[in-house]
Amino acid sequence: MQRPSVVVTRPESQAGAWVQALRAAGWPVVALPLIATCPTVAPRAPAPWTGGERWDAVMVVSPAAVQAAQHARWPVPAPPTRLWAPGAGTAAALRTWGADPARVDAPSATGPATMDSESLWPLVRPQMGPGRRLLVLRGVSADGREGRDWLLQQARATGADVVALPVYRRALPAWGEAQRRHATDLGQAVWLFSASEAVAHLQQLLPHAVWRDATAVVTHPRIAQAASAAGFGRVVVAAPTVAAVLQALESVA
Repeated sequence: MQRPSVVVTRPESQAGAWVQALRAAGWPVVALPLIATCPTVAPRAPAPWTGGERWDAVMVVSPAAVQAAQHARWPVPAPPTRLWAPGAGTAAALRTWGADPARVDAPSATGPATMDSESLWPLVRPQMGPGRRLLVLRGVSADGREGRDWLLQQARATGADVVALPVYRRALPAWGEAQRRHATDLGQAVWLFSASEAVAHLQQLLPHAVWRDATAVVTHPRIAQAASAAGFGRVVVAAPTVAAVLQALESVA
């Protein structure tokens, strides 16, 4: 039986590793990034932790945030600052940046599919409280919307001082006519979504497309809701790891 095509929608800087891993497992893969990312910090701009300010923890919300810090030539925050990652991909990006894995707090890569701020918070809650300081490196949408507010609210409720710093911008990718036609032809494929924003961008780029014969494999229940609302005929939730996604693909093939 022929396997369906798998569409990787992660930002271009993250898609390559996923494409390679899925192809190695025998899946026909198409990369169609649905989120464009661009650093908003200038190269060699001073890092927020090199000017004498103390941070008990720095949360980096995504691989794109790590890449923005690397683009700015920022060093990894020095000990004893803890580094928080909401998922396995971000934790891996932190290690690539040079972070000591022993200082990285992240949900288990073999845990439930709700790897996100909600899963991270119980692990890091003991680090917060009055007098503690948290810096959050995150993205901002083209319309100015930021993310990860839930965890920031939880940390502030403990009495901690929380500062959010946008370090990259998320935007609608610039698709040409060829990409639009290609995407329209993938109406029976399996689409991988790691952000609700990617689903929204697909709807903006192809407002008249029908997805009832397509499957969405998503990495969070909130993304599942967005995919269902967009009309995907089948939606499966999987943890954001290659192993979990491969297992989900086998279940829907």
